[in-house]
Amino acid sequence: MFGSSQARGANAYAKVGIETGVVAASPHKLIVMLFDGAIVAISNAVHHLGTGEVASKGQAISKAIAIIENGLRASLDKKAGGEIAVSLDSLYEYMTSRLLQANLENSVVMLTEVQNLLRDLKTSWEAISPTKEVVNEAPKLSIDPLSPRPANFVEA
Repeated sequence: MFGSSQARGANAYAKVGIETGVVAASPHKLIVMLFDGAIVAISNAVHHLGTGEVASKGQAISKAIAIIENGLRASLDKKAGGEIAVSLDSLYEYMTSRLLQANLENSVVMLTEVQNLLRDLKTSWEAISPTKEVVNEAPKLSIDPLSPRPANFVEA
């Protein structure tokens, strides 16, 4: 009972973090987030396949398909993107087909294939970023925050 409350609380914080990231993200960063989401969903599918959790595997694959179809593929502008957008559309269609087939055949090989394609596209997308966004980099401090600080005594 307590563990499920903790999980719900952690999920709520994660959801807020994601929603905040989406609101603050540039259109370019949103595409990166879609790639990340699909890659994670496929990782989850591989895990669930390995543990025999058939329903969870199917849900994870469905999530990856939804991200590819309703996020990545739907965001393509074939008129403005020309041949590249048409090629990406075909590649996304292929990925969806492979994920459906992987679900039916319980194929880790097919899941890994699509995951690698997504990673390659994500890397390429990040390389053409209009602004080099630095994510989650800790601020540079000129002092060590853990070192002892001198006492500030006032003498009378």
